Amino acid sequence: MRRNNHLLTVLLILVALLISSSLGVMAQDDDFQFVLADRIQEKVDAGEELVIRVSYHDVSNEFAPFIRAGVERAAEELGIDARMIGPVGADADVQVSEIETLLDSVDGLAVSSVSTDALAPVIDRALELGIPVVTFNTDNPDSDRLAFAGQDLVESGRAAGHLMAEQLGGEGNVIITTLDAAAQWSIDRETGAREALAEYEGINVLTTVNTGTEPQEIYSNIENAMLANPNVDGILSLECCSNPAAGEYVLRNGLVGEVAVVGFDLLPQTLELIQEGAILATIDQAPEVQGFEAVNMLVQFLGGETIADVDTGVGVYTIENLDEVLQD
Repeated sequence: MRRNNHLLTVLLILVALLISSSLGVMAQDDDFQFVLADRIQEKVDAGEELVIRVSYHDVSNEFAPFIRAGVERAAEELGIDARMIGPVGADADVQVSEIETLLDSVDGLAVSSVSTDALAPVIDRALELGIPVVTFNTDNPDSDRLAFAGQDLVESGRAAGHLMAEQLGGEGNVIITTLDAAAQWSIDRETGAREALAEYEGINVLTTVNTGTEPQEIYSNIENAMLANPNVDGILSLECCSNPAAGEYVLRNGLVGEVAVVGFDLLPQTLELIQEGAILATIDQAPEVQGFEAVNMLVQFLGGETIADVDTGVGVYTIENLDEVLQD
């Protein structure tokens, strides 16, 4: 009996040690400390040209050129090899695969995630290999990314929701439109928009329309949603491209002054539709600055500087202040 008790005690001690070891590993993961790869440190010390890639979640959309302009400005001003890459059509698998092919060659990565869940593992893998990674435009808080440059998407969604409610005088039926309802940026913006709209008892959100990404598809899906909901008073777009499509629908159907459109970004068509009264307000997120800072933060970090998040803010534009944009 004593021998059995002794064996049981030994087993309990071993189990306790294993649990303690496991907890120690978990704590170590939680307290991840980034260490720059030797090959990158050697390049930095030698003053060699840095290679940075900026992975945007959909290079085919109309917003992408503004991001690219910021990346190209950074490459020129900072004297480095910086280029924008990314999938066509917001394909998470393609974005992950493309990043994986770069892990042996790049000195820094900036990532705007199609999906937080899909991209977090490859971001963390890059960091474990000693490659600095920042996020931009769309954050990835589930990863250990070093910093983020962009707009607070939930807060910008709240701003859009309040703008819509103000345009409707606190009463009316609203539909929400988005290129990709499952994308993290869309989820964040819609969360903020719905929170803001819920503060107004007279506002009723009828549905969220997942428009897709092709221009004709976007317009058709908005048209179908409007036909299915003839009592719509407002269309709240969550991004660059369903915003002008909604404004175009309002203009074509003689609904200017009857259906309010509020959305995002400063595409040329959006500006024209604001001038025509078909879009009442749009929110800018400084995409060129986002592209520039995505690169600049990595260069600063590799230069030994401490980096922090860069908030590109919420710029609201209506017919009253549109001249500021047109002058630029």
